[in-house]
Amino acid sequence: MDGMRGGVGIRRAACLGLAALVLGACVADQTGSVVAPAVVRVPAEAPRVTGRERASDADHVKLVASFGGEAKAPAVTRLLTEVTDRLVKASERPDQSYAVTLLDSPVVNAFALPSGRLYVTRGLVALANDTSEVAAVLAHEIAHVTLNHATARSELELRSALVSKVVADVLNDPDTGAQLKSQSRFALARFSREQELEADAAGVKTLAGAGYDPFAAARFLTALNRTVQLKQGAGTAGEPDMLATHPGTSERVALATRAARRIGAPGIGADDRSRFLAAIDGLPYGDSPRDGVVRGGRFVHSGLGIAFAVPEGFSLENTRSAVLGTTADGSRRLLFDQIETKEGQGLDAVLKATWNDSLDPAGSETRDVNGTPVAFALSRGKDWTFRLAALHLGGATYRMIMAAKGSADPDAAFRRWVASLAEVPPDEVAALHPTRLQIVQAGGTTPEELARRMVVPDRALERFLVLNGLERGGVLVPGRSYKIVTE
Repeated sequence: MDGMRGGVGIRRAACLGLAALVLGACVADQTGSVVAPAVVRVPAEAPRVTGRERASDADHVKLVASFGGEAKAPAVTRLLTEVTDRLVKASERPDQSYAVTLLDSPVVNAFALPSGRLYVTRGLVALANDTSEVAAVLAHEIAHVTLNHATARSELELRSALVSKVVADVLNDPDTGAQLKSQSRFALARFSREQELEADAAGVKTLAGAGYDPFAAARFLTALNRTVQLKQGAGTAGEPDMLATHPGTSERVALATRAARRIGAPGIGADDRSRFLAAIDGLPYGDSPRDGVVRGGRFVHSGLGIAFAVPEGFSLENTRSAVLGTTADGSRRLLFDQIETKEGQGLDAVLKATWNDSLDPAGSETRDVNGTPVAFALSRGKDWTFRLAALHLGGATYRMIMAAKGSADPDAAFRRWVASLAEVPPDEVAALHPTRLQIVQAGGTTPEELARRMVVPDRALERFLVLNGLERGGVLVPGRSYKIVTE
């Protein structure tokens, strides 16, 4: 949303200079224009860079810290390591050494470094339904390393930067230099998408070679796509972004399925479902209370010691930089974040300094809310009306923003939301426990019955179905194990 910038991240993630090393968010869904699979090669005339070092142990420590640290789940880590070793033996580079790290993050993500370090989040593990699906993700990341994708991308980036700089500075043609720089962004985006498709194809081959179900790659990508749709609260994955580094998930599913069919018919390979579910039983799920969770219609952040009521009709997403919210129809949105202030800076000045658009003087006021001074402001954009507030609470400064599409003014709902913000009593913090996966057996129960046992902020049935790879209207198999989320 326009204007919603300038906040300091609630989780205060470390800033890392690893862009050239991390192959990046390989399972994160990003849509893009359709491209054909290609074997990516750096042009021979591209300048080469010598002396580049692999990621140091210090970089590894920083990266892990930025994702919440290493998850303490010995059974899962042991399983991931064994799967990786099995995949490496079936890969194009069985001599390459790898080390896999389970990250304590609820996001669904995995990536690799050229050094052979593999990273998988607990959020990704929770979404998978058997060992072969996790193996599919790891095989994809191993393919990135085997195919030297990070090095190839770095070389192309450096070549593009060098060419545009030479044209702009040496040849004194800044306009052409800027044009070449813009063109290189599109070239790099296409280059990255081609790398993803190439890694998908190579990963399916490795997956099958290791004896796993090659159709697991398509299954997991389908689950990922459903997760993104659930997260967005809509039935589509959003508008395509032609600069996305990943092809559309539907395209990847089709290509992965085609690659698996070339190997054999469905039913080949092992999925090792029972062992996988036994390993993830009790795995922490979702956000940690220290980073903020939704409980009983309230967002509670034990790390900051604050809580507020979730406005009626809103679904919240707790990101590293802010708490975001939207209604099902997308007509209203909200943002909550913690911001840094200068010594002696007034709350009204805080709003002006952290807002990019103009503020309507008619909506500016500072008044007490529950004994706490709060600065209010109003901003009217072309397509949205914004209500803003800033206040000090518990030694920190917070910003709250609610937006309504068109000329509708969210003032009444906004003021109720602001008034609900309060410090959390210590006994409530102590009683707040993280949610975990629990593996249960179906015994004549329905998806609706198991969904009612789920401790989730909203849409329990939809979350249960996505978490277990089930379609709406499906029935549970008696005696079969399923995942639910409990405290």
